[in-house]
Amino acid sequence: MISSLGYASMVVNKSNMKTKQLSQDVRERVVALHNAGEGYKKISKALSLHVSTVRNIITKWKTHHTTETLPRSGRPPKLCSQVRRKLVEDVTLEPMTTLKDLQNSASRMGVHVHTSTICRSLHKGRTYFMSSTGKLETSPPILYQVSTETMETTMSYEAVVPHWFYTRTQDNKGSWNPFSKEDSDKLEAAFCSGANPNSIVVPVCGGRYDVYLGSRRRLSVYWDEEDSVVQRCTWFYKGDKDSRYVPYPENFSEILEDAYMQAVTQNEWKKRLESPSRDLIILHNPKLMVHYQPSGMVDEWGASPSEQGRPRTVKRGVENISAEIPQGEPAQIDHLVFMVHGIGPACDLQFRSIVQCVNDFRLVSLNLLHAHFKKSLEQEQIGRVEFLPVNWHSALHADATGVDKDIQRITLPSICRLRQFTNETLLDLFFYNSPTYCQTIVNTVCGEMNRIYRLFLERNPSFKGRISVTGHSLGSLILFDLLTNQADPAGNTPTKAKTSESQTSKHSLKDVLDELEMTEIIDVFERESMDLEALVLCSEQDLKNLGISLGPRKKLVHYINYRRYLKDTAPESAPNSDLTPPPLTSGTTFNMVNYEYFDVGIGQVRINYPQLSFYPEIFFAWGSPIGMFLTVRGLKRIDPKYQFPTCKRFFNIYHPFDPVAYRIEPMVLREEEFEPMLIPHHKGRKRMHLELKEGLTRMGTDLLGSLRVAWQTFTRPPVPTLPPPTAEAAELPVSELPPVAENAPVVAAEDVGVNEEPAPLDVGMLNGGQRFDYVLQEKPIESFNEYLFALQSHLCYWTSEDTALLFLKEIYQTMGVSMDQPLQ
Repeated sequence: MISSLGYASMVVNKSNMKTKQLSQDVRERVVALHNAGEGYKKISKALSLHVSTVRNIITKWKTHHTTETLPRSGRPPKLCSQVRRKLVEDVTLEPMTTLKDLQNSASRMGVHVHTSTICRSLHKGRTYFMSSTGKLETSPPILYQVSTETMETTMSYEAVVPHWFYTRTQDNKGSWNPFSKEDSDKLEAAFCSGANPNSIVVPVCGGRYDVYLGSRRRLSVYWDEEDSVVQRCTWFYKGDKDSRYVPYPENFSEILEDAYMQAVTQNEWKKRLESPSRDLIILHNPKLMVHYQPSGMVDEWGASPSEQGRPRTVKRGVENISAEIPQGEPAQIDHLVFMVHGIGPACDLQFRSIVQCVNDFRLVSLNLLHAHFKKSLEQEQIGRVEFLPVNWHSALHADATGVDKDIQRITLPSICRLRQFTNETLLDLFFYNSPTYCQTIVNTVCGEMNRIYRLFLERNPSFKGRISVTGHSLGSLILFDLLTNQADPAGNTPTKAKTSESQTSKHSLKDVLDELEMTEIIDVFERESMDLEALVLCSEQDLKNLGISLGPRKKLVHYINYRRYLKDTAPESAPNSDLTPPPLTSGTTFNMVNYEYFDVGIGQVRINYPQLSFYPEIFFAWGSPIGMFLTVRGLKRIDPKYQFPTCKRFFNIYHPFDPVAYRIEPMVLREEEFEPMLIPHHKGRKRMHLELKEGLTRMGTDLLGSLRVAWQTFTRPPVPTLPPPTAEAAELPVSELPPVAENAPVVAAEDVGVNEEPAPLDVGMLNGGQRFDYVLQEKPIESFNEYLFALQSHLCYWTSEDTALLFLKEIYQTMGVSMDQPLQ
């Protein structure tokens, strides 16, 4: 408090040097210090003011609830401002008007005054003077401005324009947020329609919410969420802890509006109103309206609770408050995208839910749509892309499964917060590798997408667009396994070599040896009268006794073990015999644990995979561990010809510092080392630090190349000089001279193929023959320390503008719509 008093004293001393009258700021500081509990003497000493001055300021504030200079008492003027403005207007339109004419004009308005009163009133503005003929004329020598009081325009009442708000809870704090102008207009039209409000339901926020007008509630359509309160707002006051304005209740707003209308029409201000919570609202003038909140106790001056507390600003109409009204969404929906989250209930560092993160991504995509597809929007070629969240974590950890209670019983009591975080997040990885809970997760993801898709079609019957899916972290692996095990809509069954016991038993021993490229030992088995069934019963020692060398013997043992494995698992795989494993691997080498022949095709646990009710157009994976999981499952190579049965496009998007992300293209093209595709910045070009890094690298390469050429020039041996020609050779014509071999120019190895374009990479058909590993550009601050931003890099995709623009670009390319200007 001492420091604040000292600062206030310096401000007062500086202001007192300029004028004798105290500034409004000094008066407000006196009131603020008084509300803080300071006495008159302390305030007087701190602000260098007389004690009586401090007392007068506080007395005025308690009496009139303001510290402004009030008009002095006296007889009211005979001519009110309205009559005075009318007289000035008459003189301005008709300069030859006499005082008698003005007197008659005032009489018609009900004001009877002498001509001298009219003359005196007009002379206050010093615009007109009395001529010798008794007429009012403009003063030619000096031009004076008409006073503000005289030229004040007549204030007419205009009804306030209402705007609709809803409450939103974030971080256990509720806040009021405005609807878009389009949604607010729809709600206002329904409110003014005259129909029964209990029967009115208005879809808002792009159709993702419904507002029940009678109960003033906003309910989510596609996911579970707490209901929000909806209100028709016209009057606002500033909140306690922040600068946001809070709307008054609808019924009290009507009372305030009636009082405001009377004050404007009758020109009577200083009106006091008491809210239902005993707060005091004073309408001083159209520009100054304050709200006093009671402090709950009577001070030493005997002031009532309604007269205490720091005043808050009151505003009328949403246009007078700093409310950010969101941009409306186009009604036309071109594409639908389902977004599946990863481990844990939170999706970013702010511990927000999947719904909030998807809302942010949708908002980013809308802004980019107006920035990069402006022409197509203006021509109404496109509408927007709808993003809907798919939540599976709540179903897994619900009371129906009981997994949380089981885990809690075996959890140690130490470091409880860390163990709770582990149980809610990291354990999802182990749950997915459990047959029981993996089935629950997959059923939930597939069931939620099918449910939301059916509900979406019911609410949007005119939708003719396509559907895509997006998975973040573990969600991408769930979608990968789900899409891998979808039934082929064309009914094509991929051919595989020896995929079951029944198929293998149809082959003879000779066919097996041909497949294993060991036809030279067929005579050994024929001599012993052995067939394929006898071979399966042989042990490695039996093959060694037959005189088979080590290499062929190991191959045969490998094949025998594989046949035994098929025989043991044949009854177990019978129920799922209708599922056809995809050819993720290629080659004919038999393996005891050959993941190609599992029902799910990639070594996943044995579950029944449900089928989606739609065919996805594109599968986007964010920060995905798909490559790592496939490798751990034993899959070393993905067949270049492999495609998802129902999805033809795939993108693996990741941040370069993401600790969970892995590449997938090297599993298709194992022979070459190549870089992923770089996602361009949403504003074009590369980030500055990346261009600078590439420029320095290129400069260093050019410098090293120049030094190498110069060194080769200095170290090259000199060319020997030729001896002078003999007399016989000089007499021969040029055509008869023996040919001389010219030295070919030395070309550096680095210069070969510099201008040649790199050959296109064959990365398979997962993305229709195109590249599918895409890397984001790190921010300049992230490049200083990779470890510091590792966790943030794994959660950055929800707000990444570069990622959202890649979504829009690839989605609208399928519709034949391109960006206004392609990014470089």
